[in-house]
Amino acid sequence: MSDRIGGIVDRVRSFMETDVYPIEDGGRKEFYSILPVLEEKRQKVKDLGLWTPAVSKEWGGLGLSLWEFGQVSEVLGRSPYGLFIFNCNAPDAGNIEVLTTQGTEEQQERFLRPLLAGKIRSCFSMTEPEHAGSNPVVMSTTAVRDGDDYVINGHKWFTSAADGAAFAIVMAVTDPDAESPYARASQIIVPTDTPGFTNVRNINVMGDEGEGWGSHSEILYEDCRVPVTNLLGEQGKGFAIAQERLATGRIHHCMRWIGICERAFEMMCERAATREVAGGLLASKQTIHNWIAESRADIDAARLMVLDTAKRIDESGPDAVHIEISLIKFFVARVLDTVLDRSLQTHGALGMTDGTLLSFWVRHERGSRIYDGADEVHKSRVARRILRNYGLRIS
Repeated sequence: MSDRIGGIVDRVRSFMETDVYPIEDGGRKEFYSILPVLEEKRQKVKDLGLWTPAVSKEWGGLGLSLWEFGQVSEVLGRSPYGLFIFNCNAPDAGNIEVLTTQGTEEQQERFLRPLLAGKIRSCFSMTEPEHAGSNPVVMSTTAVRDGDDYVINGHKWFTSAADGAAFAIVMAVTDPDAESPYARASQIIVPTDTPGFTNVRNINVMGDEGEGWGSHSEILYEDCRVPVTNLLGEQGKGFAIAQERLATGRIHHCMRWIGICERAFEMMCERAATREVAGGLLASKQTIHNWIAESRADIDAARLMVLDTAKRIDESGPDAVHIEISLIKFFVARVLDTVLDRSLQTHGALGMTDGTLLSFWVRHERGSRIYDGADEVHKSRVARRILRNYGLRIS
């Protein structure tokens, strides 16, 4: 770790310990009830000069590379509120990235600048209930050109952070007859107050009906009309833009998951070192020894894999590391699932309650093995690439 990023990580860690951990309360507070406190913390982060660390200096951020931000993201991921307080939470972080690289001056002025300032939130609308979310080239939502407008019709769900968002970035089919299925969809900005945009509900996930940036909404687009100037990038480039976004997004997610792992690991060790059971402390049991040693190895291996992939993206771009991106996605998700389960088991019945963050993370992070491409999809992709070296091409 360089002196530069080391200093930033230390400052972020100090802020998390003094200002963020004390407000967690087991993750029980809903978004809008704790929002005033979160806004106070966000202003303090701005005052400290740590706001939007992943954003370029040109746009008011710290200008960290992906490798550098990965290390910050791990520290922020240790709390459910960390990334939001520093204005680098999903899906805003991905939308900011797309708007900085693909947005027109008009789009950047209207949507990007308020998002960077933390004055508004945004959402990303791609997955549809009728189609597998891991196959973004198969969609029914359409955006038909009508004069100077697109008219959007479709049904989306798991639209991340739609509750209270000011705008959505929507994937919709604009070129249904394009020869390549990868050239049929586009990304279009839709303000959420546009007639025909309906947030049907926040989808209840494992007993939680998330609010705000933690929501997953079902959305209807019914003759939703927006100007053609709301098109992001070129028409028919929606898939390409999404893939570029997902490459860096998976680094962000994986490093956040590692932060969760580290916090859960510390909780497991503290519990084992203090909990009396028959015959002494939990920490005296060989099963606990195995969990501690294996978790330490798993977390360290995951971190090295992710940071290596991030560095290679910084140096050569995401196209050079397709396989590595898939590898870290399913590997780190498995490590997260395993470490959380071990920590919860070590806590016993307490781990099932809201007395710790463990039950919150088990509910909210089980999806890590599903979203951004299910683990099975990534594994199949990796295996097919490897088998090409043996003369096999499996469709």
